[in-house]
Amino acid sequence: MAYRNLEIADRGTVRTITVARPDKLNALNRDTLNELTLAFTQAAQEDGVRVVVLAGSGDKAFVAGADIAEMNGYTPLQAQAFSRTGQRLMSLIERLGKPVIARIQGFALGGGMELAMACHLRVASEKAKFGQPEINLGLIPGFGGTQRLLRLAGRSAALELCLTGATIGAQRAHELGIVTRVVAPEALNETVDALANQLAAAAPLAAAGILDAVLQGGEAGLDQGLEFETQAFALVFSSEDMREGTRAFLDKRKPEFKGR
Repeated sequence: MAYRNLEIADRGTVRTITVARPDKLNALNRDTLNELTLAFTQAAQEDGVRVVVLAGSGDKAFVAGADIAEMNGYTPLQAQAFSRTGQRLMSLIERLGKPVIARIQGFALGGGMELAMACHLRVASEKAKFGQPEINLGLIPGFGGTQRLLRLAGRSAALELCLTGATIGAQRAHELGIVTRVVAPEALNETVDALANQLAAAAPLAAAGILDAVLQGGEAGLDQGLEFETQAFALVFSSEDMREGTRAFLDKRKPEFKGR
């Protein structure tokens, strides 16, 4: 289908979803949230898609936040619905069952930072900036920022960033565990493409099992998480991917044992 606010491109088994509102620094309005929800739902359903890269158009911003001009006229009930729409999208991305990489070239603020944190891996340019500045508008994060930031960076960092509304650079975000990798601006696309290719070549059931074990098992107690891992470990033993991967590994090791 045609999207008004997104651009979709496939490269082999890697799908790139780009938020394309450069005149608004890719800010998230209701229509864009709905389009992203549809685009990620389609990616989840298509077997030919193994990895999703999420990006923002232009040089200035990944996503600079929610669309304040649209939000300004909301009633409390409309604001609640807007928050729930955003949270459903973030949960969909996080639980997609396929690796999602955020490619962050510029500002990832407010809803943009929340969108990035919902992705499984975040690769940022050295020029990228991060922050949850909602308190400066008399608001709090509404798309899961308080919760995912807490889980990624810990309570102290979550409170500092949310209470002060401070903007931090990519290196500081990496130190806090918010960003997976920081690279020079000219290396961003190449790095993301290489990582996406690596993940696309991996066994899809194993990748899905790892995502489930870490994301869902990690929210449970240790004993429950270990049992979740055991069940996922057993499940992949039913897959042809596991058998092919094991055979290939053993075939590579055979020369090491010759003559012994």
